[in-house]
Amino acid sequence: MSTGNRTSTSDFVLLGLLVSAEATGIVFTVIFAIFVVAVTANVVMTVLIQVDSRLHTPMYFLLSQLSIMDTLFVCTTVPKLLVDMVSTERTISFVACGIQIFLYSTTAGSEFFLLGLMAYDRYVAICNPLRYPVLMNRKMCLLLAAGAWFGGSLDGFLLTPITMNVPYCGSHQINHFFCEIPAVLKLACADTSLYETLMYLCCVLMLLIPISIISTSYALILLTVHRMRSAEGRKKAFTTCSSHLTVVSIFYGATFYTYVLPLSFHTPEQDKAVSAFYTIVTPMLNPLIYSLRNRDVLGALERVFAHCSPAQKVAADKA
Repeated sequence: MSTGNRTSTSDFVLLGLLVSAEATGIVFTVIFAIFVVAVTANVVMTVLIQVDSRLHTPMYFLLSQLSIMDTLFVCTTVPKLLVDMVSTERTISFVACGIQIFLYSTTAGSEFFLLGLMAYDRYVAICNPLRYPVLMNRKMCLLLAAGAWFGGSLDGFLLTPITMNVPYCGSHQINHFFCEIPAVLKLACADTSLYETLMYLCCVLMLLIPISIISTSYALILLTVHRMRSAEGRKKAFTTCSSHLTVVSIFYGATFYTYVLPLSFHTPEQDKAVSAFYTIVTPMLNPLIYSLRNRDVLGALERVFAHCSPAQKVAADKA
């Protein structure tokens, strides 16, 4: 039976990663393992920051928000991809497709703004350490986090209704593993050039604002670090900033390719590879980058393990 007969006119068909039958099992196992590591690492990071009082600082509060965003981000696309890889039916309803577009647009947009705000936090900590407790108090941290979520949700509320109101006819086969806007728009039976231009401008603006904050913050940080006489102070500043810059480079680089680079530079295979990287791999890398290079996080993890170990409980009972 053909795909068109199996599905209603309001359903889309996700073609997926289009891997060979022999490689499906291996690819499924790798993606599932990455998904488990990503969710576990981000949840552990969030819990650690909540339970360890030594991590109750603005930097780790913003980092916990990043972990929450990454958890939602990876859960928006990967479970559907895994189900499709072991199923003969790869359909997704019109409503589910819209929900997926909204969720990934919101979380990705929120992460754009949050990474910019995290650069500002590093600027204040390094360039204005005496005023840091005042400038980055709890109220300000909550406002910054709320601002990041609001900016991302604004992106979702703006792009989703327009995308889903475009008329679709003929083939409903999306050459992708999730409902990414550029892939969905290729199925439109109307002229979408105006909308694509607006989306392009929106994405450029959403990239330009946080990139401007990041560039300005790190330019001022470099000037401050250059003036430092203490080698230990310079090392600490570079260690603190290098993790953030690594995450920024990975996430913004992939997003720039997908939404800013002209279509002439794109192929469906490359688009899916880049999308797989920033939707599957990046949420796993972020907590690992911050935890493996951060003594405070590793110390908090050790304290939790020590507190939960049987030997520690026996010692506590004897006491």
